[in-house]
Amino acid sequence: MAITRRAFATTAAALTALLIAACGTTEDPAGAAAAPASSAPSGPVDLQDERGTVHLAAPARNVVSLEWGLTENLLALGVKPAGQADVKGYNLWDSTTPIDPKTPDVGRRGEPSLDAIVALDPDLVVTTTDLPETVIAQIAKKVPVIALRGSDGSDPIGYLRRTVTTLAEATGTEAQGAKLLAGFDAKVAAGKEALAKADRTGAPFVMTDGWVDSGTVSIRMYTPNSFFGAVDKELGLQNQWTTGGDKDYGLAQTDVEGLTRIKDAKTTFLYAANKSDGGDYTDSLKNNAVWKQLPFVQGQRVKRLPDGIWMFGGPASAAAYIDAVVAALSA
Repeated sequence: MAITRRAFATTAAALTALLIAACGTTEDPAGAAAAPASSAPSGPVDLQDERGTVHLAAPARNVVSLEWGLTENLLALGVKPAGQADVKGYNLWDSTTPIDPKTPDVGRRGEPSLDAIVALDPDLVVTTTDLPETVIAQIAKKVPVIALRGSDGSDPIGYLRRTVTTLAEATGTEAQGAKLLAGFDAKVAAGKEALAKADRTGAPFVMTDGWVDSGTVSIRMYTPNSFFGAVDKELGLQNQWTTGGDKDYGLAQTDVEGLTRIKDAKTTFLYAANKSDGGDYTDSLKNNAVWKQLPFVQGQRVKRLPDGIWMFGGPASAAAYIDAVVAALSA
């Protein structure tokens, strides 16, 4: 079952009760992915993750990924994962950088299968610290593990760079990593130029997603400390929701009444509503009196972004997001 935005909001603490079990496997793990090109650097690698120093005898060739943002970065680096947590869900939520649907599935992101991971004989597992430390430690007894944060609310763009650099060092793809980061910088510059040409430099906006539960709409606000919010800041846009985000992902939660806090009448309401997550949550607001009176609704400045842009991704997601935001604000 694909993850929903509401399910993602579950705290890491709630996941500590989950156990690594073989039943998490959904595909036969026998067919490991091909290794990167033999021309990649060789020799020992020592690097730092969120748990300390990680030593690899050589750059990793056979990598299992337990988190979608890391998977996106690996694919962008030219590294085909040998195994992946929730392959089907990844391709639903991150279509900017699709993975081969035949990639062996090693269980859910919050509940990976140790047996399925070990059966692939990987030389590296990559995950985020959202996975409970007890689970990471179990995996690390069998396979070297790199554990990074999914994001860092104090510096999302800086952490994007660190993530790409760390994965590139671990896999011997430093040259491609440098290209990815240079491409990100170029994309930001191009986005700023496009907004300037459309006379939208500094445009006010909010970025959101949401879900409906028992008829009640919950809305997540992407503060400047979120990944998307940080990209918007790089573009010179003016986020109208600046408080309340968590320390890692910069996400705040509100409801339709809370949207009355947005005072700038020129604000554009950007939102994501993946079709695999119950469809367009704003459909449930069309007859809501508060919603109908909001300035961006009355001004027809409610803009849905394309599906498949992962809100916790890397340079590939950032590039797709920039294109989507520029198009929405320039229309």
